[in-house]
Amino acid sequence: MDAHDHGLAADLEAMMNMGSNRRRSLRWLLASAATLPLVACGGGADSTSAGSGSSGGSAGTSTSTGGCTVIPEETGGPYPGDGTNSNASGIVNVLTQSGIVRSDIRGSFNGASGTAAGIPLTIKLKIINANNSCGAAGEFAVYLWHCDREGRYSLYSSGVTDQNYLRGVQGADANGDLSFTTIFPGCYDGRMPHVHFEVYRSLAQSSSASNRIKTSQFTFPMATLNQVYATSAYSSSASNLSRISYATDNIFSDGYSLQLGTMSGNVADGYVVTLTVAVAA
Repeated sequence: MDAHDHGLAADLEAMMNMGSNRRRSLRWLLASAATLPLVACGGGADSTSAGSGSSGGSAGTSTSTGGCTVIPEETGGPYPGDGTNSNASGIVNVLTQSGIVRSDIRGSFNGASGTAAGIPLTIKLKIINANNSCGAAGEFAVYLWHCDREGRYSLYSSGVTDQNYLRGVQGADANGDLSFTTIFPGCYDGRMPHVHFEVYRSLAQSSSASNRIKTSQFTFPMATLNQVYATSAYSSSASNLSRISYATDNIFSDGYSLQLGTMSGNVADGYVVTLTVAVAA
């Protein structure tokens, strides 16, 4: 694992720098805000996963609209690559780069040639509209990114600043369905394993982060994490996971039932994670 800092401290700093969410972040830090009950419409859970059943998200809260609950708003973290912050070379924005719209995000694009190694993972998201009786949200779009097997973020982390893998945009079909082919992310120190994503009203609007209508994160059941991180290629992840939990994670500690993917598959054949994401569109 590189010595670069992208754990709890970095995510907290990112949250505190988000002006519109400053008061909500402070409330989380002081643990003075009561959690909200959920009417779940997305994500699956096993016996280890439900937490308190409250709304997840230290950078925001979920809201119930039209019979289902909108997925919590979360920080994009320190490494979004969407034009909202900088790396060592200045503003970094993959949303405007040729090749960003793709389903297979394992390889780099737009002149970069690296490929992220790891256990195969297919991510299947279904976007639904809480303002339309929880029906299909239609042809929305999602920008999705996550760390590699070693816990590094392309464009930002030491050793991969010249890569842009594990980032991509996909447009949903008329039913709100879309998918990405990727690798199972590692666990870096200070955070539960997770995937970041932003939701846009259309593929055309996804070229600018100012158009995003939702930023959130999802995670994986502990049983799956233990299976993946028992493999030799993810040995550092096993050690990092042993020092963190859903209850102590700075994003998922106040509940994550709407942000927990439903899993199928195995280490040998790869995994599929599915999640229903409700937005107020």
